[in-house]
Amino acid sequence: MVLAVHYAATSIGGFFAFTDWSGIGSFNWVGLANFEQILQDPTKIGAVLNTLFLAFGSVILTNVLGLLLALSLNRGLRTRFTLRVLFFMPVVLSQLAVAYIWKFIFDYNGPLNQGLAAVGLEHLQRPWLADPDLAIWAVLGVVTWQNIGFAMVIYLAGLASVPVEIEEAAALDGASLWQRFWAVTVPSIRPAIAIATTIGLVNGLRIFDQIMALTAGGPAGATETLATEVYKQAFSLGRFGYGAALALILTVVILVFAVVQQRVTRDRSQEA
Repeated sequence: MVLAVHYAATSIGGFFAFTDWSGIGSFNWVGLANFEQILQDPTKIGAVLNTLFLAFGSVILTNVLGLLLALSLNRGLRTRFTLRVLFFMPVVLSQLAVAYIWKFIFDYNGPLNQGLAAVGLEHLQRPWLADPDLAIWAVLGVVTWQNIGFAMVIYLAGLASVPVEIEEAAALDGASLWQRFWAVTVPSIRPAIAIATTIGLVNGLRIFDQIMALTAGGPAGATETLATEVYKQAFSLGRFGYGAALALILTVVILVFAVVQQRVTRDRSQEA
């Protein structure tokens, strides 16, 4: 029943992607006109590029930093349990609340620029969220900061399955730290890598709350993504059919990348 409701809603949304429905009243069948308009609009192409940048950027940063944290807090450190909780705390906080806190930090007269001035680095002060070149990086930083803890927990679970005796044997054979990591640890945590990257990629492709709170898609559309465009076109401008077409494109992009990532990970696991 739940699946039926889910796919029914998705199918209805997909149907309206081929209409000019405004969300109220009657509609006309327009075929591929909405998709043609999307492909001919430079701002929508920019939104696609921003979506991919945030998705892949957040996946790479959260996985690399999350794995480094997991390796550091895996064993041997007395305060590792407390530190794990502290690093995981941002994950359970509201995305909107976190974004508004960072918006205050990034304000031109906020703590970040004041801190730079306090240490004599006034030349580094920037309008972080008002600069078209910096705003997308600020959004990426906030998304990464909030999701590092999630990746860390996944990798900690994966590291628990790494055979300690094999690591010790490799160390006795003279293997360096990097060699032990690459030859022993990585093959053992490949399932964790697959889970972390898949979830991170799907979440990265549909980033919405942080963008709306930090920049609302600005300045000058520099941080617009497919998710924010769907919201604005469908609910702010009353172009529900056009917004549904954007949502359908976003859904297809998510499915394609998720399937490709899973197949690549599966092939590597079989080779190992």
